Parts: sequence; C-alpha cells; structure tokens
Amino acid sequence: MKVVYEAAHLIDAHLVRHALEDAGIPVFLRGEALVGGLGELPLFGAVQVCVPEIVWPQAREVVQQLSLGEPPPAEPEPLAAMPPPGWLPA
Repeated sequence: MKVVYEAAHLIDAHLVRHALEDAGIPVFLRGEALVGGLGELPLFGAVQVCVPEIVWPQAREVVQQLSLGEPPPAEPEPLAAMPPPGWLPA
C-alpha cells in the first residue's frame, strides 16, 4: 500500500476515499482508529489514504482532480458607494 493523500481530518479522508472507490480503486485508511483515542485534541496528518502501489498513478490523478489544496484567494468585494464625509440626507 502506498499513501496517496494525507488527510487534514477524518471527514477529509472519507471524501477522498469515496472518490477513489467511485473510480474503482480499493482504499485503506491508515490511522483512522487513532483519531477517536485522542479526544478533542486536534490531530493533523494522522489519517492517510492508501492504495495498492499498482493503481497509485491513477489514484493520484483522482486526488488531484478533487482540488483539495488551498482554496483560491477570495476576490475583493466591490466597494459600496460611500457618501462624501460630512454628507447628511436632506
């Protein structure tokens, strides 16, 4: 088994797992059982999504298509028309 994705949290790992299984790729989640033992402590990178080495290139493509990296930067909102300073309604 080869790691194709290191999940930020358990939900992230399951999203990737389901996408890979939909593509017909067998998946194993390494570290899934450890998450519950830590209570509410944040544990990042503890869950790894693993696939057989022979299908790793195909699995990597599926993961890349999910676009799970950093979200694109937010576009700045247009500035609302502000009245000039000292302006009072009539």
